[in-house]
Amino acid sequence: MDADLDTVPRDARMLVLFDEIYRTKSMTRAAERLGLSQPTASIWLSKLRRFWHDPIFVRTSAGMQPTPHADALIGRVREVLGLLRHLSDADPAFDPGSAKRNFRLCMTDASHITLLPQLLSHVRSVAPGVRLDVAPISSTTAHMLEMGEADLALGLIPGLEAGFHDQRLYTQDFVCLINVQHPRIRTEFSARAYQAEGHIGILSSTSYTMLQNSLKSHGIARDVQLELPGFLGLAAIVSSTDLIATVPRMIGEALASSGTIRVVSCPVRIPSFTVKQYWHVRYHDDPGIRWLRASCARLFARDEAAPKRTKPVR
Repeated sequence: MDADLDTVPRDARMLVLFDEIYRTKSMTRAAERLGLSQPTASIWLSKLRRFWHDPIFVRTSAGMQPTPHADALIGRVREVLGLLRHLSDADPAFDPGSAKRNFRLCMTDASHITLLPQLLSHVRSVAPGVRLDVAPISSTTAHMLEMGEADLALGLIPGLEAGFHDQRLYTQDFVCLINVQHPRIRTEFSARAYQAEGHIGILSSTSYTMLQNSLKSHGIARDVQLELPGFLGLAAIVSSTDLIATVPRMIGEALASSGTIRVVSCPVRIPSFTVKQYWHVRYHDDPGIRWLRASCARLFARDEAAPKRTKPVR
C-alpha cells in the first residue's frame, strides 16, 4: 500500500504540541514546555484544526478541553511520537545553560522552607532559562505525574502504584518544638509529660497520619489545642505560647534557627520515614527531567546509618 503524505501533518512538532495541549489543558503551558512562542503555537494549532477539520480543543473555564475527535486521535498521535523517538539514533541532550523550559514539582509547604530555596538557587545559577512551578502533594499527584502535568514529586508519597520510579533522598525522624522559656526545658520530658502538654497539629504534613497512628499505638492521646493547615506561622506561635509541635526534624531545625524556639527529642518513639523523589516511567528518559532528578539527588541525597537523635531535655 502506497503512503499518502497528505494524510498526516507535515511537521511532527505539531503533533508534539497537540500532545502537550492535551496533557496540560493549556496552550500557554504547552508552549512554555516546548520552548515555543505563543504566536507560533497558535499558528500550529490553527494548521492542525484545518487539517483535521475540527476545533480539536475548546477553551473552557477548566482549560483547553479536547473535542471527541481529539480524544479519538490522541492514542494514535502518541503511538506515532513514540515511534519517532525510537527511530532517533541520538539521545536529545538537555543543556541547562541554554535551555528554556518550565518544570513543575509537587512538594509540601515544609519543603518550601527546607528544600526549595536551595534547589532554586542551584537552578538560577546553572540554568537561568529554567523556571520552577510548585504544586502541593495531594491525592492528584500521581495523576499529575502520569499525565505530564508535573515532572517530579519530592516528599513522602506512600502507596504509589506500578508505573512510578522513586529514589531515596534522606531519612526523617520526629522532634518537638518548644518555647525556649518552656518549663520542660528544665525538667525531664517523659512520655507522660508529653501527653500532659498542649499541642499543635499540622494537617498538611504528609507524615501527620503516621505520627497520629504511632502515638495511638503507644496509647498517647495528645491534647491538640490548635490545628494549622501548614507550617506558616508555626514558629511565631510556639515562641509565644507553651504549646508543643511535633514535626519532622528538618523543618523543625529550620524553624528553630530563629533562636526563639528549641528542638528537643520526642519522648515517644515515632518511626522514621524516608523522603524520596518520584517520577513516572513515561518520563524516565526525558533528558530535562533526568537533569532535574540528578540535581535534586546531588543537593539532597545523603547516606545515613541512622536518624540523628537530639539529646533529651533534662
